[in-house]
Amino acid sequence: MIDKTAIIHPSAKIADDAIIGQNVTIGANAIIGNGVKIGDNVTIMPNAYLEYCEIGDGTLISPFASIGTTPQDLGYKNEPTKSIIGKNCIIKEYATVNRAATEGDATIVGDRCLLMTSTHVAHNCVLEDEVIMANLATLGGHCHVGKGAFLGGMSVFHQNVRIGEMCIISGFSAARMDCLPYVKGEGRPPIPHGINAIGLKRRGIPAEVRDHLKEALKILKSEKYLISKACDVIEQEIPQDEYVKKFVQFIRESKRGITLRKAENTMC
Repeated sequence: MIDKTAIIHPSAKIADDAIIGQNVTIGANAIIGNGVKIGDNVTIMPNAYLEYCEIGDGTLISPFASIGTTPQDLGYKNEPTKSIIGKNCIIKEYATVNRAATEGDATIVGDRCLLMTSTHVAHNCVLEDEVIMANLATLGGHCHVGKGAFLGGMSVFHQNVRIGEMCIISGFSAARMDCLPYVKGEGRPPIPHGINAIGLKRRGIPAEVRDHLKEALKILKSEKYLISKACDVIEQEIPQDEYVKKFVQFIRESKRGITLRKAENTMC
């Protein structure tokens, strides 16, 4: 079903089962394959490729981006899955978002996300709202990225890694363990070098809360405590605002461990 207000270039190819909303623009040589649902006010630029996906209202898909394509998982047997892109996202050139590899599941990109050129979101990943992935940033399968996280250019993340909300991971970093929320991480692995003070301030997090998080990170990185004991100390000594609670909860729920110092596998 194609809404009558949609503008579609004659060279674009549209599958018979595609659903296209109001005021959608689809450029030359774009391919809208089977299982695609496009919301209102979406722009699909020339040579983009979509299949088995849902695109939220107001999103921009740039040339040569690929959404909903087959996951790079040798165990995938063509089960029915999809990708879901939220509202008002920007998907830049050559970005790829594979659909999920397990029946009935979806790879999910939240609202207002920016996937820059040549970024890759693998099968079954979940990106919460307002995530930014800079050029060539790569997520392995089943990663979870918290709201407002920034992943620097050419950074790479092993499958099943969790990346905490409002953190910033510098370019060229590589993570195989979970990345803490609210911090600045850098390196291979991305060691936390302080809280993401500028990012938190821009998001309206009060100075008092930023100070609490700074103290929590200081305790966590102290060589005096094991990780589980450090969490106990944070809960005992630091005011338990919403963000400190989330910080501790993230650590306690980690299954892959977190990186605090060079060449250290730190588990709770």
